[in-house]
Amino acid sequence: MSTDRSGAVPEIEALTEQFQKLNKRKIESERDLVNAEQNLNELKQQARDEYGTDQLDALKEKLEQMKSENTRKRAEYHQSLVQIEAELQKIETEHHATDAN
Repeated sequence: MSTDRSGAVPEIEALTEQFQKLNKRKIESERDLVNAEQNLNELKQQARDEYGTDQLDALKEKLEQMKSENTRKRAEYHQSLVQIEAELQKIETEHHATDAN
């Protein structure tokens, strides 16, 4: 039990008010915990549905695989664009050469 600086014990009304505040915080914390657990369970189910697991290490590994695959596909796409651009340049050069004759 806390006391003020003079060492006097607080009045019952002050103690009751303090108890009510603490009890309210406890109830809110318990509600927040239930909501957080429900949210976690929903996210775990979503991870299982989408990725086949809810284990953090497996999800991290899958993310790295996805990043690697994305990098590979971007590189292939870039190479295709470079090739298309080169072919277009070749056609334009041939067309200009034909026009010049």
